[in-house]
Amino acid sequence: MAENNNTQAVDVNEQVKIRMDKLKGLQEEGRDPFQITKYDVTNHTQDIKDDFENFEGKEVSIAGRLMAKRVMGKASFCNVADLKGNIQLYVARDSVGEEPYARFKKFDIGDIVGVKGEVFRTQKGEMSIHVSEITLLCKSLQVLPEKYHGLKDTDQRYRQRYVDLIVNPEVKETFVKRSQIIKEIRNFLDGRGFMEVETPMLVANAGGAAARPFMTHYNALDEDINLRISLELYLKRLIVGGMERVYEIGRVFRNEGVDTKHNPEFTLMELYQAYTDYYGMMELAESMYRTVCQKVNGTMVVEWDGVEIDLSKPFERITMLDAVKKYSGVDFTEIKTDEEAKAVAKEHHVEYEERHTKGDILNLFFDEFVEDKLIQPTFVMDHPVEISPLTKKKPEDPDYTERFELYILGREMCNAYSELNDPIDQRARFEAQEALKAAGDEEANSIDEDFLNALAYGMPPTGGIGFGIDRMVMLLTGSSAIRDVLLFPTMKSLDK
Repeated sequence: MAENNNTQAVDVNEQVKIRMDKLKGLQEEGRDPFQITKYDVTNHTQDIKDDFENFEGKEVSIAGRLMAKRVMGKASFCNVADLKGNIQLYVARDSVGEEPYARFKKFDIGDIVGVKGEVFRTQKGEMSIHVSEITLLCKSLQVLPEKYHGLKDTDQRYRQRYVDLIVNPEVKETFVKRSQIIKEIRNFLDGRGFMEVETPMLVANAGGAAARPFMTHYNALDEDINLRISLELYLKRLIVGGMERVYEIGRVFRNEGVDTKHNPEFTLMELYQAYTDYYGMMELAESMYRTVCQKVNGTMVVEWDGVEIDLSKPFERITMLDAVKKYSGVDFTEIKTDEEAKAVAKEHHVEYEERHTKGDILNLFFDEFVEDKLIQPTFVMDHPVEISPLTKKKPEDPDYTERFELYILGREMCNAYSELNDPIDQRARFEAQEALKAAGDEEANSIDEDFLNALAYGMPPTGGIGFGIDRMVMLLTGSSAIRDVLLFPTMKSLDK
């Protein structure tokens, strides 16, 4: 196997040398393709095919990458791919001229060409372009992966996404759809009167989520600062300022591991709406998922790894207490103390830390017994106050909060609250978080004095929600790993 790989490497190196020699020859002839600055494109390939009846017999001008080539004597066939698809070209010596045809025969797979010609259908029924003029716009000096084996190594695909996009059309389709999803999210929120805003990425206090931040140093101010882990605290400041409906879509950064569901930098959307609560956020989340899926996929039914998810049906609602009781058999309403909770955790082999309270352990039970069972869309409601430092308590049961998370396919898709707007309670919650941090919890929040000052001016009752955009894209494109929906996912350096 190693010998075969070495042979392939030698072969590729030889092909690269041949391409370099061809480029040198073109430059000596005064035909350097890298000197070309523009090419007038009138159409894309798939648009021509989709409306073939209107294009047949008409001249078009396209540009794209040469993906296949079959050279014959006086006429040849090749295939060109552009943003939207690909189309067959019929290149005849008598149509383009003898010298241009000779030059065309020297083109390589991967070269970028501009093409003018007439749309027609071959005798075999293939929609094609009868070329009248073909221009080399860019010489490809590297060799694309071999057609039938392609670029299969996932590590190489992620590192060289540009090659992945060239040789695997379905990958390009995923990222085109990702762009459409974000566009439809914006359309949905704009239709509900939300305003898109931008808030700082470099922050003194990285709060709003349970995560370890990335830290850096600001030389000009000689201060240590963090990359944001959440969008929450600045957006709530805007609610205080009278902006009643705001949202932001942006990158956040969490210094954590990499797996199929996590990447250290990812796209988060958070929105805040004054004068509503977490029930209002449930309605919004459910409606947004349905609307975006219908707009992008033309249906509300998603199939993922053989599982059918029907977003048109009402999403299930269940409290965290009931979910844990349903799937683990443990009823936490009967557990009164932290010690009792720890004893039950030992019985069920749930690992915990000594600092953990009853609420923390309820959440650990949820992670262990419930999360991966929630395949169909399910709102898990009323989280313990210990793990919800920015959420209003339930008036009738202050050990729990007005919070929910949406789960689909065993994954958390969004997280929402009736936002805590009591500055006195918020300070106490921050102080409890500070104590956790002092006890070794690197993901605990710190006291944010400016945020507390903002709350002291008065924030109206507010509902807020955070959506993991990457996970939504995974669901709507049927992708199994977060790296498949990130153009350039985090990768370990090859030098390490």
